[in-house]
Amino acid sequence: MKKIWFFMVLSSIVTLIFVNPEDCINAMMNAGSDAVALTIKLLGIYAVWLGIIALVDATGLSNKIANLLDPVIDWLFGRTDSETKKYLALNMSANLLGLGNACTPTGLKAMEGLDRQNNSLTASTAMIMLVVINATSIQLIPTTVIGLRQQYGSTSSSDIIVPTLIATIISTVLAVFLVKLCAKIKERLKR
Repeated sequence: MKKIWFFMVLSSIVTLIFVNPEDCINAMMNAGSDAVALTIKLLGIYAVWLGIIALVDATGLSNKIANLLDPVIDWLFGRTDSETKKYLALNMSANLLGLGNACTPTGLKAMEGLDRQNNSLTASTAMIMLVVINATSIQLIPTTVIGLRQQYGSTSSSDIIVPTLIATIISTVLAVFLVKLCAKIKERLKR
């Protein structure tokens, strides 16, 4: 993958140098400064939400959320220990709020918990399900996208809530169905 990425970047730069050399330098300089500016803007959003997640964990609210989501977690991921359930619940809650990258730490902790229960070198169905849930994640409020739209001057940055909700529900339901279907097929092939 590194070779493919390197080839794509190199061929783009070489092409741009020969087609329009003066825009090549401007594009590289502007892209770097735009990336740094975007990172600083997102840093504030993520700092706030990661702080809230830490407070939820410290107050014990995460355990209550885990108990509330217990039937869903058991159905999606199978039986897991309470610590893994807590991180799965926090991860799913952060995804519901559209926090995307801000829920990565809880997702990694949940994956570590699922990995401890897996005594194989391949990913378990529960681990695959966690990746799928994080990739598709139903978003009630796409917070990060709304924040980005506001930063770039959108006059109606929250107009995407309903389309995002519909799209993420469809993608998550389909993805969960496919993971469950593949797991059943795998079980039948083992017999």
